[in-house]
Amino acid sequence: MNTLESPLNTLEPPLAPARFPGLHRRGFLALTGGAAGLGALSLTGCTGNAPAADPAGKAGERPKRGGRLRAAFAGGGASETLDPHRANLFSDAARAKALFDKLADHGHDLSAVPRLASGWEPNARLDRWKVTLRQAAFHNGEPVTADDVLYSYRRITDPKKAFRAKASLEPIDLEASRALDARTIEFVLRRPYAEFPNVLAAFGAYIVPRGEQDFDHKPVGSGPFRFVSFTPGTSAVFKRNDDYWGGAPYLDELQFLVANEESARGNALLGGQVEYAHELGPTTARAHEGRGRIEIVRLRKSAMQGFAMKTDRAPFDDKRVREAFFLIADRQELVDGALSGAGEIGNDLFGKGYEYYAESLPQRAQDLDRARELLKQAGTENLKVTLDTSPVASGFTEAAAIFRDQAAKAGVTVEIRTGSKDSYWKDILDSGTIASYRSGAMPIEAHIAQRLLTDSTTNATKWQHKDFDALYQQAQSTRDKAERTAVYGRMQRRLHSEGGFLIWGFADWILGTARNVRGVRSDAPANSLDWARFDEVWLA
Repeated sequence: MNTLESPLNTLEPPLAPARFPGLHRRGFLALTGGAAGLGALSLTGCTGNAPAADPAGKAGERPKRGGRLRAAFAGGGASETLDPHRANLFSDAARAKALFDKLADHGHDLSAVPRLASGWEPNARLDRWKVTLRQAAFHNGEPVTADDVLYSYRRITDPKKAFRAKASLEPIDLEASRALDARTIEFVLRRPYAEFPNVLAAFGAYIVPRGEQDFDHKPVGSGPFRFVSFTPGTSAVFKRNDDYWGGAPYLDELQFLVANEESARGNALLGGQVEYAHELGPTTARAHEGRGRIEIVRLRKSAMQGFAMKTDRAPFDDKRVREAFFLIADRQELVDGALSGAGEIGNDLFGKGYEYYAESLPQRAQDLDRARELLKQAGTENLKVTLDTSPVASGFTEAAAIFRDQAAKAGVTVEIRTGSKDSYWKDILDSGTIASYRSGAMPIEAHIAQRLLTDSTTNATKWQHKDFDALYQQAQSTRDKAERTAVYGRMQRRLHSEGGFLIWGFADWILGTARNVRGVRSDAPANSLDWARFDEVWLA
């Protein structure tokens, strides 16, 4: 089981330093690695640098260089590392993208945008891809080459190691893949894959120089910042890379500080100890938004919220019962109650606003009369079900209680069973019938591949249909994007009608900054390219 299926699992690391007292909870990354959708099969000469949402700052301000920005994240204690292939937490990911680069990354709609790659081109069968590198250099002055790319990917896929991106790189036959010249790689795939740039953007698929290096004391990457110092579980300090291929950052220095409790991050921001606080709660946001002391940034639709119904067992093996549960949900009440209003309603489909999302499907609304009728047709009047939940993620237990009360109005008795935070995601994968569920941002294609195919390893709804698998394979072997979009549309229409995910909402991811911080993007889901994009941030 991939324990990172949730956007926020919690474990207990050692206490953080005294400057942020009482910090003892760490947040695991929401984002299951693997992919970012591709807008065009062939890309050449693209920079991948989208313009900042507010490049000039406020009232016509122009960016200026200088200063140190201090950023507070939940951390991982003494086990933290700067090895980008071992990144697991939000803090790991933010540090990694400051020091290193990937060939591609996730755009705001979770499509793939070039980074170290300047372009890519498939063959007619979509099972060989030629990737061209831009001119870029590592921090030691050596150029980034095709051999470095192949070394990095082979390191990640080492069978003796357990790096996060290993599964994402599975489509590549690295023995057959080769460097055509210093800046061109031919990737040979195990099967046709129209979304291959997803692999290049996979979480953790960073490019490092050939050969062993001491990542925690002298890390060498190609990113916008260079290493200065690192104390696991406490602090990391980086300085501007004046030779960065994407343009030198505005900041002189960037410091990451560990603050595991949300209240400590908020208080550090309010007290002037940091200028950036990651992952604040809705209560903190409401208390300070628009009050003039700090700025609140909401990353919309960053986390899907819902319930997973097991479609291979009673009562949810009857699609009429699943439809009834879709119609029981009052989605706005769930968003208001479980998320404190910090989000928007869902429509039983993953990836709202992302590439390939079926926007044209009608928004589902509560209809208790129709729900009762469907339950009667299925012979499940006076139905009783056990809903598994856990305090493993914010809003889970609240949503379970709200849905229990909604279901009672349709004559359904929902008994809530609260599970362990430590084993919840493993427990619900195969056991039970319905469970609280959430996911961070990932491309729709990756969501389908990882969760909705017969052989998907994290198929929590047990949605297993060979004809659905065949549609996915059809999409992956379809070169024309419009035709591929149509196939994804067919798949989503079926999921909307009879799937196992009751997706009632999408939660905001909330950041806080000091009033003099500029350049923080508000249109970037957590862990996309422009999230934690400190090379574009500046201090007014």
